[in-house]
Amino acid sequence: MPSGVVKELMPASAEEVFDLIHDYDRRLEWDTLLREAYVEPPFEHAGVGTVTMCRGRWLIGGISMQTVYVSFERGKVAAVRLTNRPLLFETFAASIRHFDRDNGTSQVIYKFKFEVRPVILKPLLEPLMLFFLKIETRKRLVSLKDFLGSSRFRPKVI
Repeated sequence: MPSGVVKELMPASAEEVFDLIHDYDRRLEWDTLLREAYVEPPFEHAGVGTVTMCRGRWLIGGISMQTVYVSFERGKVAAVRLTNRPLLFETFAASIRHFDRDNGTSQVIYKFKFEVRPVILKPLLEPLMLFFLKIETRKRLVSLKDFLGSSRFRPKVI
């Protein structure tokens, strides 16, 4: 099963980064991959058991991925697994861990793994999809970092 890891330093605390990532009302302010992102009813916000929908931009395939949170510890870690079957994905799971550093910064470590379908295309598709997912994840995290460092970012008071 292919897997990848992408790390990025963030100009904000682990809790601030965590809160922004899992605030689906603000997701499109920084996420370069998505054209739509929301928490599915009856849920109102992210947490263990919450189901979400993220729809990719058309330019990169427009894939819609419905996930459920299987872990959620504010400022530390959140993990999701795929619940639908979008084109080419048999399975997908991801976690994002947050670590505070000195002077109000933090590090994000995003890990993912997936399986491709149909099985006959795995040898061809898995290396390509792994390459693409690493590049897109890096772009997303750099965009998140840039947003956090900009005047557009206002931490949510919880």
